[in-house]
Amino acid sequence: MNDQTTRHNWKKKLHSIIYEADTPAGKLFDVILLVVILISILVVMLETVTSIDAKYHTFFVVTEWIITFLFTIEYILRIVSINKPKHYIFSFYGMVDLISTLPMYISLFFVDVHNLLAIRALRLLRIFRVLKLTNFIGESEVLSNALKRSRHKISVFLITIFTIVIILGTLMYLIEYPHNSGFDNIPKSIYWAIVTLTTVGYGDIAPVSPLGQFIASIIMILGYGIIAVPTGIVGAELNKQIKVHTNTQSCPNCNATGHQDKAQFCYQCGTKL
Repeated sequence: MNDQTTRHNWKKKLHSIIYEADTPAGKLFDVILLVVILISILVVMLETVTSIDAKYHTFFVVTEWIITFLFTIEYILRIVSINKPKHYIFSFYGMVDLISTLPMYISLFFVDVHNLLAIRALRLLRIFRVLKLTNFIGESEVLSNALKRSRHKISVFLITIFTIVIILGTLMYLIEYPHNSGFDNIPKSIYWAIVTLTTVGYGDIAPVSPLGQFIASIIMILGYGIIAVPTGIVGAELNKQIKVHTNTQSCPNCNATGHQDKAQFCYQCGTKL
């Protein structure tokens, strides 16, 4: 019984360090992890510079293996520190952690695969956990929830925009094709409509007829209004979510995150936090 208690306390302490950033130990772990990730990405980038790689190739290889070894240990500890490992293994961060660790091992059998180590940049998303330690407590979770709640409205908006650019692109093709101004086909005209509507304006294609220029002017003005729509949708949801404060507590059983401040039990499985 004593052994079980000791093991439980050990897992609980390990879990709080690895998964949570509300404690000094958890913050230190996350900061060290981010530094190691940055070093790994820098090494991979420098390896692509022929002159630098020729001089420090051995150092780069050794560094990559050390970092890969550290990430492997971290991945294993993340699995053993929760009661239901599959919740971490098949989560977004779990998949990213695994994918960012495998390339170095795969490079033993396939040449140049180790360059895929740059995918470790995705792990920098964990910086949001560190940001929660400052005045931005819970902001990443608020933004995430706002985007999720806005997805249906934004989807309808994107479908509408897609329909508009097809109509405008086809219209511009009919108007400008006789003038040989670059609107050679409908797909190319739709490309122009997208570039113009988003106010990017590459300038590689431009209407020359008075009617085409008039329609282009309307599309440009319309573009400014359209850009504001998704901002307003997400902003409205942010206003609703901003009152809900969350922390970095992670459930030791199911690994759920986004618990409200002072929450005592997991909202997903009911385990005591």
